[in-house]
Amino acid sequence: MATATSFTARTSASGARRHLIQAAAGLLAVGALGLQLPAQAQSQASGTYPAKPVRIVVGFSAGGTTDVVARIMAKELTQALGQTFMVDNKPGGGSNIATDLVAAAQPDGYTLLFVAVTSAINQTLYPNVKFDLNRDFEAVALGAKVPNVLVVHPSVPAKNVKELIAWAKANNDKVSYASSGSGTSIHMAAELFKVRTGLQTQHVPYKGSAPALTDLMGNQVQFMFDNMPSAWPQVQGGKLKALAVTTKTRSPSAPDLPTLEESGVERFDVSSWFGLIAPKGTPKPIVDKLNKAMNAAFDKPEVKEAYAKLGAVAEHNTPAQFGSFIRSEVANWAPVVKASGAKVD
Repeated sequence: MATATSFTARTSASGARRHLIQAAAGLLAVGALGLQLPAQAQSQASGTYPAKPVRIVVGFSAGGTTDVVARIMAKELTQALGQTFMVDNKPGGGSNIATDLVAAAQPDGYTLLFVAVTSAINQTLYPNVKFDLNRDFEAVALGAKVPNVLVVHPSVPAKNVKELIAWAKANNDKVSYASSGSGTSIHMAAELFKVRTGLQTQHVPYKGSAPALTDLMGNQVQFMFDNMPSAWPQVQGGKLKALAVTTKTRSPSAPDLPTLEESGVERFDVSSWFGLIAPKGTPKPIVDKLNKAMNAAFDKPEVKEAYAKLGAVAEHNTPAQFGSFIRSEVANWAPVVKASGAKVD
């Protein structure tokens, strides 16, 4: 009996060890599977994305240049990826409301932001801004650049930028410039112009480009750096006089108009730019799929025609290149904002 009991105990112990070994092996297998899940999830996300409509948030009202470019890209993404990409306008706070909203969204590719240069400026302009473009987002693709154009009232006795600078310095107490609001790219372009030329002209902010242009055409202010899409029709109609574009190269929409640098203003390269970004953590395969679709759209004749009407230009770019561009824009605008003294609470 003692021998039988001992054998039974040994058998039970051996069986217990086998069960433990099998259980441990099972746990190791589950752990290995768990390590594979993120990669599998990313692969599945890319393969099935988008499986439902996608929202592209725009921080400005419908009809502005940011909104127009966003809708062009939304249409192209819808056609390329087989799901509806909807533009959702969330104006307010200088676009900060929309930016905060998307920063807090799920990083699944279904809530995106069509960002503009304003957000790069806001990093310095707003002392308590919550978001960080570099920390809180994944860059997807730069969608377009639109030059600003330096326009003056026809009565201003200047045929070029050098003559404008000389006239403004001689009549400093009588010269003022308009903007679409403090902190906008239109305002900051003029402040950079002042920094580069030593002008001390008065800033008159408006609630939008339209009322600013109205007062410029009424000679209530003397010059303005406006987005080309809104200013150019007034130039063509003889209501304003264009002196230069703000980009480093001439605009295809106005090839005879010189740049500020060609006109003698050094280190002047300013554009209103727009692009697609996603919440931080959005799977790379989704980012790459969106980037590929946008780059393909740039080559389509209908997109080129629509961009030409806006004076917009686009070039193929990677997420890494767009991310680097955003970082450079945040860094480049910071000293201009500080020099202007502009602050928004």
